[in-house]
Formats: sequence, structure tokens, C-alpha cells
Amino acid sequence: MRDDPQINDIDNLNLSMKKLPNTVISLILLGGIPCNTSLSFITNFKDLQELKIEYLHAEGFIGFEDLQHIIFPKLQILNFVYAFPKSELLMKFLKNNGNSLKEIYLFEKYINNIDNSINLAIAKFCPVLRKLSTAIKNNKLETLKIILDSCQYLESIKVCCGSLFLYEKEVLDTIMEYSKNIHEIILDYYEYLKVEILPEELESFFLNWKNLIPQRSLSLVVVDSFSGLYEDVRKRKIIKKYIKLGVIKEFKVKDLSDEDLYAPHRFKSAY
Repeated sequence: MRDDPQINDIDNLNLSMKKLPNTVISLILLGGIPCNTSLSFITNFKDLQELKIEYLHAEGFIGFEDLQHIIFPKLQILNFVYAFPKSELLMKFLKNNGNSLKEIYLFEKYINNIDNSINLAIAKFCPVLRKLSTAIKNNKLETLKIILDSCQYLESIKVCCGSLFLYEKEVLDTIMEYSKNIHEIILDYYEYLKVEILPEELESFFLNWKNLIPQRSLSLVVVDSFSGLYEDVRKRKIIKKYIKLGVIKEFKVKDLSDEDLYAPHRFKSAY
């Protein structure tokens, strides 16, 4: 018997998980204490539809090796809230399970660690994806094009903007040109980065979106209270203009905790 109480707790957790019925459809794992704990118990859940892992450290994914070759035929949602497995392990997992995935979230705390090969694997192995949250480095615009071209069913995309990541105008223009179904765009400003898009660039995007055929109402979400998009008077007037025109169905500004900063007066079109 090992003396470390944390290790013992994890061992007990594994034993408890093995006793769960194999009809489990949603599973959330918390913690991620670095150890050689196996995740093989997950392989029993062949009906699994959602796998959410909130491990704080990448070292907690040692046991993910047990899953890289396993197929979960009903898996639709894959969500890594903080850290995520090594690229090669995650790519193998996507190769085996990407065909059924409708939502992938690779975001929040460790987005600097997202390897471009993961984004390319998503494009290659996840053709029916509806929602994607990821980060793309500023010299990898072609990767965004590949994702949009390959994942034609995408309806919502969240990307990081500024500094190491793609510039907002690149993101918006590329989505408009390469996507036929996206109607929600979420711009995340990592580590309090400021909005770089100019007012005339923003207006040009909304005008071009207005002229799309067929027309699509747009939901635009900005994450991070310090980004300054709505604080800019000119940009605020442009946003309100296209809300009134019905081009923007909904505009929201959120902080990092996902709370609406302007909840008392949500910005929505008239229909």
C-alpha cells in the first residue's frame, strides 16, 4: 500500500469508476495529479457522448495513452478546459474518434501549447464538427482556411486574436470567404490583448457579411473585458448600426469567467 494519500484517492477513484454502468454518456474528470494512473476504465463506456477533462497540468495526461487507440462510436463532445494531452496522443485519438465529434474545445489556460498539427488533425479527422474552440498562431492563416474548407458544417468558432495569434481582420475575412454555415464568431483576447482591428475594417466586414448570399445573421462575442472593442466610440456606433440593420443578431462582451459584462442591456437585433 502506498503512503501518498493523493495517490490512494486516485486509485480508489479508479476502482469506483470501474463499478459504474457501461451506459455512462457524459464524463467529467477533474484534477490531473501527475502520476501513472491509468484511464483505461473509460474504455468501458462505449456509449460515451461527452468527455470533459479539467486537468490543470499536462503531466496529468500520462494515462491518456490508454485511450489513443480506443474508439467511442457515439462521442460528440471533447472538451479540454485547461491542459491537454501530448500532440501525438491527441492526434491518434482524433483519428479514431473524429468522425462523430460535433464539438471540440481546446482552450483556456494553455493555448500557447496548441500545436498546429492538432488543428490540422481536426481538419482532417473531424468532418461533421459544429463547434470549435482553438488557437492558431499568427503565421498559420492557411490552417484556418484548411479547417473551414474541411469542416463545412461548422456553425460556431472561437479563436484567439492578437500578438502570437491571428489578427482579427484575417479571422473575420477568412471565415466569411471559406465558411458557408458559421453564424457565431467568438474572438478571445488572450492575456489582456487589445483589439487591433480598425473601425473601417470592422465596418467593411459587416457590410460584406450583409451582402452574403444566402444571408446569415451573425452572433459576435468578444471575450476579455480589456480588449476595448465596445469601448471605442467609432466601433460602438458601427456595431449598433449593424444590429439595427439586422446583420448582427447578437453582440456580447464577456470576461474570462464567461460572464456577460453588458448583461443589463444585451445587444440584439429587432428580430
